[in-house]
Amino acid sequence: MANSGLYRSNRHNMIAGVMGGIAERFGWNVTLLRIIFIVISCMSAAFPGILVYLVLWLLIPKQKLQLNTPTGYPQPIKNVYEEPRHSR
Repeated sequence: MANSGLYRSNRHNMIAGVMGGIAERFGWNVTLLRIIFIVISCMSAAFPGILVYLVLWLLIPKQKLQLNTPTGYPQPIKNVYEEPRHSR
């Protein structure tokens, strides 16, 4: 997927996908970004991070699902208990 805009992530969302979308856009680690955001919000007076998050939630559009991309494994996973098929 091309990094061609800011959006709320479908893959990395805990609440609304705001931090996940920012991390995907800039190629950052989403967990580290969330920790930094929480620490800065807690160290600020009156927790303005909550207000910033809510504003970003309203302003950043949700990522659109791409239906043409393949998901899952290209071949089915074989079970350990399956008998191998021999051709005769």
